[in-house]
Amino acid sequence: MMVFIAACSFILWIVLFFFHGRFWRRGPILYSLPKTTLESIQEKWPDVYVIIPARDEADTIEKVTNSLLHQDYMGQYRVLVVDDGSSDNTGGIVRNYRQTLSLEDQERLDVIETSTRPAGWSGKLWGLSTGVDYIKQRYSTENAFFFFTDADIDHEPSHLTALVYKAQKDQLDQVSEMVQLRCENIYEKACIPAFVYFFCMLYPFACVNKKSSKVAAGAGGTVLIRSNMLNKIGGVASLKSALIDDVTLATLVKKHGGNIYLGHSSLASSLRPYDELSDIWNMITRTAYVQLRYSVPFLLLTVVLMSLMWFVPLIQIFTAQGFAHKLAIVAYAISICSFIPTLSRFRLSFLWIFALPFIALFYLLATIGSAVNYYRGKGMMWKGRAYTAPAIGDGKKELHLHLPDMVSSDNIQQANIQRDSE
Repeated sequence: MMVFIAACSFILWIVLFFFHGRFWRRGPILYSLPKTTLESIQEKWPDVYVIIPARDEADTIEKVTNSLLHQDYMGQYRVLVVDDGSSDNTGGIVRNYRQTLSLEDQERLDVIETSTRPAGWSGKLWGLSTGVDYIKQRYSTENAFFFFTDADIDHEPSHLTALVYKAQKDQLDQVSEMVQLRCENIYEKACIPAFVYFFCMLYPFACVNKKSSKVAAGAGGTVLIRSNMLNKIGGVASLKSALIDDVTLATLVKKHGGNIYLGHSSLASSLRPYDELSDIWNMITRTAYVQLRYSVPFLLLTVVLMSLMWFVPLIQIFTAQGFAHKLAIVAYAISICSFIPTLSRFRLSFLWIFALPFIALFYLLATIGSAVNYYRGKGMMWKGRAYTAPAIGDGKKELHLHLPDMVSSDNIQQANIQRDSE
């Protein structure tokens, strides 16, 4: 039995490492374009409309807006901040900031407020939909791009140019990037690189970027999409009931024959801190069981696979003998070494590889916690809103979380969601 379990773990890691899109790689990464490349481009750069949905983002909105307003993009672009009912004067901060700008920059920056959010819409998606409608009513979007980004992401001046160049050069309908997440304190160093690593394992970027592959994913913090493709999939309204909107958007684009790209960003970084371990725990519990589609069998499968991947090799190194021991050593070596490229991207010591099995245990416990919260009827508060949807059976209400950002980590307090009576 020990040999059989060790062999399962060993085979699993052979498949993951060599035949799963090389998820562990450091790239792909977009960088600033050389000046010579920019000078050689003769074609007219397409118009870009930047939309920032924002709710209670007073701490970051001015810096984010400023970074987007001062891009080196050689085409025409506008920036629109959509204030989604903020209670901290987010919209007012943008309006005051706008008054300090030159007339040219004032012309390129707008700030609007959403109307009452219809039932079935998440806040972020309603903000994006409101922004798209506003732009379409005032400007021609034919052959243009929309750039959806979050209100807590800082952009280097060359970011927009790099995204559009990638889309034009490779004839892509959507370009998305996982931004650089903050990794400064001990909790962030322990858990944030692993978050990115596990995300890449779940959605190997090489598979996402292959047209023939059914794997599709995006990172909601930075999404550049052609306006014609957005129209083709039915606009933002086609996502309104999506559980994880960025993955759903990428899936729809692929299903409609579009080409997509997902990579790591070197030109955009998240400003959101993870000051406590509970911040990261809450981040995981908000998305984990949603990712498993609220399925107990999927949860059990996750427990088995995570055990085979992370716990069996480590335990058998100290307990197994003979052939099982040798298989465990190889499986353990592959597992921790596959983490090295991610640590390199975060500029962290490679010694963190030895903590990965214990970090994986933390993520597994949080995933189980996500399921427990779901079945206990506990939901989440996101920007002061509780997200639920009715379900079937015996007067109970099934909790459906509409997650606007897979990588945000506000210090969120779990809230009891009152069930509607039948």
